[in-house]
Amino acid sequence: MDFKIGAIDTCKPINGDIANVPTNKAVTIQNSTIPFNSPDSTLGRHLARRLVQIGVTDVFSVPGDFNLTLLDHLIAEPELNLIGCCNELNAGYAADGYARARGIGACVVTFTVGGLSIVNAIAGAYSENLPLICIVGGPNSNDYGTNRILHHTIGLHDFSQELRCFQTVTCYQAVLNNLDDAHELIDTAISTSLKESKPVYISVGCNLPGIPHPTFSREPVPFSLSPRLSNMMGLEAAVEAAAEFLNKAVKPVLVGGQNMRVAKACDAFVELADSCGYAVAVMPAAKGLVPEHHPHFLGTYWGAVSTTFCAEIVESADAYLFAGPIFNDYSSVGYSLLLKKEKAIIVQPDRVTIGNGPAFGCVLMRDFLSALAKRLKHNPTSYENYHRIYVPDGLPLKCEPKEALRVNVLFQHIQNMLTGESAVIAETGDSWFNCQKLKLPQGCGYEFQMQYGSIGWSVGATLGYAQAAPEKRVIACIGDGSFQVTAQDISTMLRCGQRTIIFLINNGGYTIEVEIHDGPYNVIKNWNYTGLVDAIHNGEGKCWTTKVYCEEELVEAIETANGAKKDCLCFIEVIVHKDDTSKELLEWGSRVSAANSRPPNPQ
Repeated sequence: MDFKIGAIDTCKPINGDIANVPTNKAVTIQNSTIPFNSPDSTLGRHLARRLVQIGVTDVFSVPGDFNLTLLDHLIAEPELNLIGCCNELNAGYAADGYARARGIGACVVTFTVGGLSIVNAIAGAYSENLPLICIVGGPNSNDYGTNRILHHTIGLHDFSQELRCFQTVTCYQAVLNNLDDAHELIDTAISTSLKESKPVYISVGCNLPGIPHPTFSREPVPFSLSPRLSNMMGLEAAVEAAAEFLNKAVKPVLVGGQNMRVAKACDAFVELADSCGYAVAVMPAAKGLVPEHHPHFLGTYWGAVSTTFCAEIVESADAYLFAGPIFNDYSSVGYSLLLKKEKAIIVQPDRVTIGNGPAFGCVLMRDFLSALAKRLKHNPTSYENYHRIYVPDGLPLKCEPKEALRVNVLFQHIQNMLTGESAVIAETGDSWFNCQKLKLPQGCGYEFQMQYGSIGWSVGATLGYAQAAPEKRVIACIGDGSFQVTAQDISTMLRCGQRTIIFLINNGGYTIEVEIHDGPYNVIKNWNYTGLVDAIHNGEGKCWTTKVYCEEELVEAIETANGAKKDCLCFIEVIVHKDDTSKELLEWGSRVSAANSRPPNPQ
């Protein structure tokens, strides 16, 4: 007997795929019963099948004695690939990158020593609203409530330290120490991650994964999550107020923010832009969420370090609609944006605020933007003003033969590499600013971690993104200081046969921190980076490395990476001067420094 269950858009990644969860269709599944006491009616198999159902085909892990039995069950699932990472931090970063491309990610580590190592990566995923299933192999269920002291803990009888650490960086925590409620807790955790678009924590007692239990005696039914709905009266009131506000403006603009991703409102934002004719910009963390080939696209609005002529148009507008913004000290360039609240409509995932006036709750962003598109008058004035003042970007000064390579020349060549089959990963640092200036072709992916800004994130994230989107050639731009934090998982990229191109920008230190506040602590020990990667390669897998000192060598390296070595992981170490930075970083660093050094307010 077959039966059908409806499915909805639960977790839509940027590329429009739904993490293998079909949308607006009925899913036919077999009404199969697994005999009780069968090896298949276990917690371990149920968890593995659940991960496959939501679109996870790769799980990033570090083995430890508390999770080994669980790993056996994950390996036994034919549709699941277990990827061993060099450390827990990178496993978490890899799950983060995977979630960005696939819509959800998963990782497995061991109790406390593994859990506390991965918690930094989980915090970053939480800040970026990424659904992520963090699974920890926990103590034997018999040890809870005893006075025993376990290894991998801080030596107390209380085992809850790890749980308490995860409570602030996950939206749901499940501790499985008996089988009677394990089925419910697993399903609640995974469905909550999908609904809230945040990480969840699941601790699995090390003696439980392989024990049959009646609750696992049938194939798990795919999730059918109830869609969130707008309050229709509130939606109509919000749209009416916003339309009145914008239709009386002379030169309004649209600005997209990073919360459009969690609101699944990117398509609705483009629909609104098509309809109204306003000039369109994005905040830095939203780069890649709006197609840059849109006819009215200006670039990145980032205050004083915006794309050329973008800030002038946005800040001179008499009305602006911001969809999903986060105004933190970094995105506001040290709180220096020249915006006025009374001119702004702020649209968050479930709330709309109009100027200094009314706010409307229980209004979903995608519903609001789609409805507003039908109510706005076409007004291209702001884009026409932009077109009048626009002067094309100049090209970097031509290098003399064998002249030391400059960063602006490097990124000119990276720009020429980009296609719809590319994806760019930008590490925290000057790559933030240089990559923001790249013009993304249609279909080109783009990711960076602005809200959390954890240096070293990009190595693991590149591993995860490339694994989730094998059809794309990932181009990662990583500074030497960041690379030193997480370099080991180049090894895992090689084991997985990935063909990423990594530009290692060697300028001798933490350049972004130099521009905020300089000191001897920002200078790092130089490594032979290509030699390190060659040692990690060790003749296993496909890998090619080179150092470049001048433009001629860079051109040759890129030709090789795109030609003879196109199926290899290509590691290109770029040697540049320690003071060679983007002008945007110089401006941004001085403003952030001023914000950081504000004296205490008088008491």
